[in-house]
Amino acid sequence: QVQLVESGGGLVQAGGSLRLSCAAEGGTLSSYVMGWFRLAPGKEREFVAAINWSGSATYYRDSVKGRFTVSRDNAKNIASLQMSSLKSEDTAIYSCNQRTIWGQGTQVTVSS
Repeated sequence: QVQLVESGGGLVQAGGSLRLSCAAEGGTLSSYVMGWFRLAPGKEREFVAAINWSGSATYYRDSVKGRFTVSRDNAKNIASLQMSSLKSEDTAIYSCNQRTIWGQGTQVTVSS
């Protein structure tokens, strides 16, 4: 069964950038939408961004529009989330998702 594995998280200062990756291991990315979600302490998991199979359609929560860019490379079985102008409120565990499959998450911490 395909597993999703995130990487690229870390500690960054406010205003900085990080690029998260989500790799499909043990298989390939399916043709379904790939989504990114985040879970911050004391909050519920929230949608961040999503991209369809061809990359022709992307979706973002309002608070990250213009700062985050979602992409995917189906040939390499990788989806990415480029995050710029990071804010302290972006601090969370970021996970990728495709249908019922979730990655383990990667921690992003933004220091102010």
